[in-house]
Amino acid sequence: MGPEENVNDMEMHREGRGQMLAVERRNLILEKLQDERKVVVSELSTLFDVSEETIRRDLDKLDRQGLAVKSYGGAVLNENAGLDMPFNVRKKRNSREKQEIGALVSGLIQEGEHIIVDPSTTAVAVVKALKSRKKLTVISSSIEVMIELSDVSGWEVICTGGTLRENYLTLTGSRAEDVIRSFNADKVILSCKGLDREKGVTDAHEMLSRLKQAMLQSARQRILAVDHSKFGNVAFSRICELQAIDIVVTDRRPDEQWMEYFAENGIECLYDSNGQ
Repeated sequence: MGPEENVNDMEMHREGRGQMLAVERRNLILEKLQDERKVVVSELSTLFDVSEETIRRDLDKLDRQGLAVKSYGGAVLNENAGLDMPFNVRKKRNSREKQEIGALVSGLIQEGEHIIVDPSTTAVAVVKALKSRKKLTVISSSIEVMIELSDVSGWEVICTGGTLRENYLTLTGSRAEDVIRSFNADKVILSCKGLDREKGVTDAHEMLSRLKQAMLQSARQRILAVDHSKFGNVAFSRICELQAIDIVVTDRRPDEQWMEYFAENGIECLYDSNGQ
């Protein structure tokens, strides 16, 4: 930890809510940015009961990480689709939509199947929806999935191993990819940052794309679980072409251009009929 973080944490112990770590405060600032798209230094100072200088240092760090853009008196959210928020922030975004997607995906999974789930917040919603099943085999590189399934009996839960990726709660690298390729699963369930008819399925980091490519190669049926906000986005690293996907599951009906594209390319699309 650098001197800036040390100063920040020491100030937190001196000012009001001393039990909150600087990283926790920054995650709460990111949540507020997700909801409101901008934040004001003076308001954050009052909210967290810390000095305005402490908040400015928080915003400096978020700006350097590419998650926010500093502005006069505050900051705005960086809307770049190629960037990714920390896992604990992402899992709170579109949570209702992810629950809807999880319920739809669970209807595609049969008792006793072997499934691979990717390290996404949507995948966590899927395994939550599946927990009433008596027997499944789940293979994943997601620490959060492992935690979610730690109290489930009768299942076989396999962790890929690999190198822990900061802020992602996932294991990555060649070791994780090799383990995934050693299996032949019935289905893979993955998500992405962007879905575009020309650019295909994309994610924020090459490391994640390679991992998901290995997952796609190791399953008979490929399911893309993605909320409506990802349609039309293009992120940094390509996972695959859209034609490599068998089923797209989303929270609301895509527009006619998308539905025609899916029909023309033999891709099934499932969506919440109650979605707007």
